[in-house]
Amino acid sequence: MSIATKPGWLAAGLRYAGGVMVPLLVLAGTVALWYAPARSGEGAVKLPAPSVDNPKTAGPLQTAVIAGGCFWGVQGVYQYTRGVRQVLSGYSGGDKSTAEYEKVGTGRTGHAESVQIVFDPREISYGEILQIFFSVVHDPTQLDRQGPDFGPQYRSAIFYADASQKRVAEAYIAQLNGTKVFGGPIVTRVDPLKGFYPAEAYHQDFLLLNPRYPYIVINDLPKIANLKKVFPEKYREKPVTTRASS
Repeated sequence: MSIATKPGWLAAGLRYAGGVMVPLLVLAGTVALWYAPARSGEGAVKLPAPSVDNPKTAGPLQTAVIAGGCFWGVQGVYQYTRGVRQVLSGYSGGDKSTAEYEKVGTGRTGHAESVQIVFDPREISYGEILQIFFSVVHDPTQLDRQGPDFGPQYRSAIFYADASQKRVAEAYIAQLNGTKVFGGPIVTRVDPLKGFYPAEAYHQDFLLLNPRYPYIVINDLPKIANLKKVFPEKYREKPVTTRASS
C-alpha cells in the first residue's frame, strides 16, 4: 500500500525506511524521529566549487541524475535552483520492471530513489549541480541511508550520462575527500546511467504540494532554507514544477 492511499492522519506520520513504515509522529502532536535528519539544519556548508567542471556554454538543455535519500527533498531543492528547467522524482539503478515505489521500498531492486534534473548549461554547470548536491542536499558520508530512511534505495549516487559527467563527478569527490571537509569519507557511488524511470504521479512536486507534511517540515524544508542561505545567487523564489514544465 502506498503512502498516498493511507488516511491523511496516518500518512502524515509514516515513511518507508528499508521497506518498513516508520512512524514519524507520536502522541499529542509531538514530532519525533528515530534518527537525526541529515543536512536538515545548520550543518549545511558551502563547499568549494569543483576544480574540474564542464564549461557554461550555449547549447541544448542537459540532464543530470542523482540520488541522495528520499526524492521528495532532493527534487524540492533543485526546483528552487536557478537554471533548472525540470526536476522529476524517479528510480535509477535497477530494471524498468521493478521501478515501482512498493518494490523499490524493499531495498532489493537495485534502484535508488533518484531525481532527473534538466538544466540550461548557460546558467548552471554540471559541477555546480554537484556542488549543491554535496553542500545542502544530503550527507554523502552516510552509507545506504539518509536521516530517518535507511536501505540501499536511499544511497548516495551520481548516475553519469557520459564521460564528461563521470570525469567531473569523480574529480569532485576526490577533491572533497582531499580537503577533508566532511567528518568521514564520501561514500557516493558514481555509476553509469542505465535508465531513469519517473516515479508515480503522487510523488511529483511532493514538497511543493505538501509543505506542512511533518516529514517535509522536519527533513526537507530546512534544505530549501539552506540553499537560499548558502547559495543565494543560485536560489530562485518561484520554483519550477513538473506541471508547468510539462
